[in-house]
Amino acid sequence: MPELPEVETVRRGLAPAMEGDVIARAEVNRPDLRWPFPANMADRLTGKRVLRLRRRSKYILADLDSGETALIHLGMSGRMLVSGDPLGQFVHDHPAAQKHDHVVLHMENGARITFNDPRRFGAMDLFATDQAEAHPLLATIGPEPFGNSFDEPYLVAALTGRKTPMKTVLLDQKTIAGLGNIYVCEALFRSQIHPTRPACRVSKDRISRLVPIIRTVLSDAIEAGGSSLRDFRQADGELGYFQHSFDVYGREGAPCRTPGCTSTIRRIVQSGRSTFYCPSCQR
Repeated sequence: MPELPEVETVRRGLAPAMEGDVIARAEVNRPDLRWPFPANMADRLTGKRVLRLRRRSKYILADLDSGETALIHLGMSGRMLVSGDPLGQFVHDHPAAQKHDHVVLHMENGARITFNDPRRFGAMDLFATDQAEAHPLLATIGPEPFGNSFDEPYLVAALTGRKTPMKTVLLDQKTIAGLGNIYVCEALFRSQIHPTRPACRVSKDRISRLVPIIRTVLSDAIEAGGSSLRDFRQADGELGYFQHSFDVYGREGAPCRTPGCTSTIRRIVQSGRSTFYCPSCQR
């Protein structure tokens, strides 16, 4: 499932074609994805201007001049693709309609935004913008990693007394927004913290160092356009490239990249998810 860097990459790709422009026509080609679409979604989107495109955790939020916000969740295989952008940001003409093009937004500027989702694990919703923080999918999410409220004192306090393994704590969206399996593995490797170590047994100094490391890992991934493992594509259809820079994720049995380390990367399963780590570098 796309994590914060992939969702942010898609948001940045959509912004030139959507922000400030009007949805001339919205097509909704089925009644649902993971959940039913909101009532009259096509009519509620058609003719509305997109004031701002933002991200909260792994969700894209489009604030409209109607006072509503459209929420987009890509799920396992969802893609938001742009074609025909008159601003020259994208080189693709409008492709022929595909079987899994479930929602299509025709912008007044000539761009077309297509939500394609073969496995239909994605979602869309519409709700009052001023009620966004109370939405069931957003209400319990923790601070954004790049926000001012995510700092060393916050993370130290959030982990104090918790016996849960560090990997599990960092995956909890109530602790930090947007982190997923890939980037937690990478951040723990860079911070030399063992993924099974209970959070309460990690020193305050090491937790404090983890904050900038998380931000750096995410920034590096965004700059590389995210990670393409199976389905992820950027908004222009291109792959992300951060997977070529993984230190541990997916590298079971490969040599550790830390200079002087002679260990190989190991894989274990935590809460049903693969965890990759170096047994020598991470304690």
